[in-house]
Amino acid sequence: MVLQSREKSGGTGRQVALPPYWEEAKAELMRRDRIMNKLIPQFGDLHLVGHDDPFTTLARSIVNQQVTPKAANAAWQKLLVAIPKFTPALIIKAGAEELAACGLSKRKTEYILDLADNFKAKKVHAGEWHQMEDEAVIAELVQIRGITRWTAEMFLIFNLLRPNVLPLDDPRLIAGISHNYFSGEPVSRSDAREVAANWEPYRTVATWYLWRSLDPVPVE
Repeated sequence: MVLQSREKSGGTGRQVALPPYWEEAKAELMRRDRIMNKLIPQFGDLHLVGHDDPFTTLARSIVNQQVTPKAANAAWQKLLVAIPKFTPALIIKAGAEELAACGLSKRKTEYILDLADNFKAKKVHAGEWHQMEDEAVIAELVQIRGITRWTAEMFLIFNLLRPNVLPLDDPRLIAGISHNYFSGEPVSRSDAREVAANWEPYRTVATWYLWRSLDPVPVE
């Protein structure tokens, strides 16, 4: 068992320990893939940092939808100032007006309140997600308003630390494949799948390094 150390950051406990599969994944990806062989060593000991709290992880993923990382982070920081203890009950108590004042759209405000209601009423099986298959977790999550497949895949990566997630709806992944494998030319989903077939069962790890190749700030 890998012991996970914890620190508080952005309203959620961060899993700062190395994911148990990370070193093996790096070695395997570097052996198989010439691009990964050049890319991975550039980032030394840096690795995926996960988040403990399922509710906060999902709420942050909703905030991140369809906006730039800078805009998403600004809205998230305002939320944490307004509601430092980020729990479903306190989100519901704060209400739509206070959430909207943090820069959230009307729709995202509704989504986060609906998410809070689902957690508070125990309509989701958060305690069982660690034992469930990836697609089973996704199937449950997308029943919640505002949770898309992309949002569910980000949850698999950043909360459950699943090693083999390929978020094809993520524009940064597609941009990373385009930049590193196709000299910046447009990339189709079929192209991305073909490239990623060589990464299994560590597609999460390859995705993370492609994110880093585009953005010097660690993806969290």
